[in-house]
Amino acid sequence: MRLNFIGAAQEVTGSCILVEGAGLRFLVDCGMFQGGREAQWRNQQPWPFAPADIDFVLLTHAHIDHSGLLPRLAALGFRGAIHTTRTTADLLPVMLADSAHIQEVAWTRAQRQQASRRGRPGRPVVPLLYTVAQAEACLEQVRGVAYDTEIRPHEDVRCIFRDAGHIIGSAIIEVWLTEGGCTRKLVFSGDIGQPARPVVRDPTPIAEADVLVVESTYGNRLHRRLDATIDELVDVVEETLRRRQGNIIIPAFALGRTQELLILLARLRQQGRLPPMRVFVDSPMAQRVTEITAHHPEVLDDETRALLARGGGARDGMTLTFTRSVDESVALNRVKAGAIIVAASGMCDAGRIQHHLRHHLGRPECAIVIIGFQAEGTLGRRLVDGVKRVRLFGEDVPVRARIHTIGGLSAHADRDALLHWLRGFRRPPAQCFVVHGEAETARGFASTIHEQLGWTAQAPSAGQQAEIG
Repeated sequence: MRLNFIGAAQEVTGSCILVEGAGLRFLVDCGMFQGGREAQWRNQQPWPFAPADIDFVLLTHAHIDHSGLLPRLAALGFRGAIHTTRTTADLLPVMLADSAHIQEVAWTRAQRQQASRRGRPGRPVVPLLYTVAQAEACLEQVRGVAYDTEIRPHEDVRCIFRDAGHIIGSAIIEVWLTEGGCTRKLVFSGDIGQPARPVVRDPTPIAEADVLVVESTYGNRLHRRLDATIDELVDVVEETLRRRQGNIIIPAFALGRTQELLILLARLRQQGRLPPMRVFVDSPMAQRVTEITAHHPEVLDDETRALLARGGGARDGMTLTFTRSVDESVALNRVKAGAIIVAASGMCDAGRIQHHLRHHLGRPECAIVIIGFQAEGTLGRRLVDGVKRVRLFGEDVPVRARIHTIGGLSAHADRDALLHWLRGFRRPPAQCFVVHGEAETARGFASTIHEQLGWTAQAPSAGQQAEIG
C-alpha cells in the first residue's frame, strides 16, 4: 500500500493524494493550485498517473483548492465515481461552474490581448484548464452520501464521511482498505474547523487510525478568542462607518466565510452592538451557496438554524442585498459611505473583489477586512504583508485604506484546536502525515505533534511517496 502526496504538501493549495493498494488507485481530493503564475503553470502539468487508471475519488469538501481539478481529471479520461457528502454534492455545480467561467473569461481576455499586440512578442497564452461544459459533465460522476453512513466504493474499501466542522458539507474521511487479508484504517482529516464557530457544527472526534493524514494550515499559531475577535470587528465597523464615513470591503470565500460573516453581522445587529448597516454581497455564487446553506439545516448548528428562521436579521436594521448582474456590481461604485461590501475571491486573486479594491484601496477613510487565510503569492497575502502599492487592471493603485486582519473568524482550526482533535485518538497512529500547510508550518506542526503527543509524524513534500507498512 502506498500514498503519493501530489499537492498541498508543504503548501496550502492543490490538495490531492493518490492511494494505491489492493490493486486499486484512488484519489483523496483533486484540488487546484492557487496563488500567481506558478500556480497556473502547476495546474497545467500532467499528473503522475493516468486519469483513466483512477478507480474513484473521495472528496473532502467543495472548496476549489480541494475540488477544482475534478473537471480536468474527467476530461482527460477519469470515468469513476466521485464520492462526497450530500451537501458537497449540492455545492459542486455552483463551485465548479464558477471556476470554469472565471477561467474562460481570463483565457478569452488573454487571447484578445495577444491579438492586440500585432506581432509583438509577449507571454504565450496559458491553455484553458477546462470549460464550463466540461465542469458540468463531470457532475454526472458525483455521488452524495449522508454523514456517518458507510459506503463501499469497491469490495475491498469501506468509507465513512464525518463532519469536519470547516464549512457545510466538509468531511473527515475514514477509509478501511483490505489488502492480502489485512485491513488497515486510513483517516484523512480534510480541513478541520475551529470549534464553537457560527454556522457549522464542531469537528467530529475520531478514535483510531493506522494511518492519519492531518491538515496544518494554522498549525503554528493561535487564533484570537472569538469574543476578542468580535470586539475587534465591532470596533472596525464603528470606526469606519460612523466616524470615518467610509466603506468596508471584505474579501470572502463565497462558500463558508460569506455565510458565517452574514450570520455574525445579523447577530451583532440584533444585539445592538452594530449600527444600522447596508450589507452588499457582490457574488452571484455566494447567493446560491447561501440558499443551499439554508436548505441543509441538518448540517447547521442550533443557533444558526434559529437565526435563519427569524429572517437572518433583515428586519433589525441590517439591509442585506445580493447583487447578480455586472451592472448591479458596477453601481456599488457610487456608494461612497456606510456600506459593507463582501465579494469573492477570498484571496483577492480574481472576481469582483478586485474591482472594489481598485475603487477603495486609495481611500484612507475606508477599511479592508481580511477574514480568511491568504496563500503565498496572492494579492490578499501582499496586502496583509503591508504592500504600499498594487497593480489592478493595468493601474498602479496606492494602498491608503486601513488593512485589518481578523484571524479569529478563520474556518481552520488553530494549533491548539488541531492538537485537541488529535488527542481524541485512543492510540497513536502508526504513521502520521502533516499536509495542507506552508513548508515551515507543516514541518513545525509535525514536530509539535511529536513533542506534545509523542507520535511519529512527518511533513511530506510534493511528489513524495510513502509506503504503508
